Amino acid sequence: MFRFFDKFEDKVRNRLSRYPIVYAIIGAVGIVLFWRGVWLVADDISWMTGEVSLVVSILILLSTGLFVSFFIGDNIILTGLKKEKKLAEKTESEIRTEGDDIADIKKELRVIKETLEEVKKKISI
Repeated sequence: MFRFFDKFEDKVRNRLSRYPIVYAIIGAVGIVLFWRGVWLVADDISWMTGEVSLVVSILILLSTGLFVSFFIGDNIILTGLKKEKKLAEKTESEIRTEGDDIADIKKELRVIKETLEEVKKKISI
């Protein structure tokens, strides 16, 4: 069953990724309906007051590690730890330099890949 849904998800994502606006609309509807269902279920539980909901949600989010990453975001935390500037604070030259660095890394990876292919050919002979 897990394998079926895994393959099904891959096929759906592959098709929908070609139509990002449709993909976003379908995803948005799914998310809203999910939260609507959670809300209605919580409303049906008599002891689930606002305070209880808040405490339960914080405990769930903290125990799963989602609290900080959802409300702050992993990218902000990582850039803070690396003491990097926000994209809005970077100068145009800094952004170009990073782009050049990425291009250089890609070139180096191509050279490594070609070298590995040559070594594989020599080994297989």
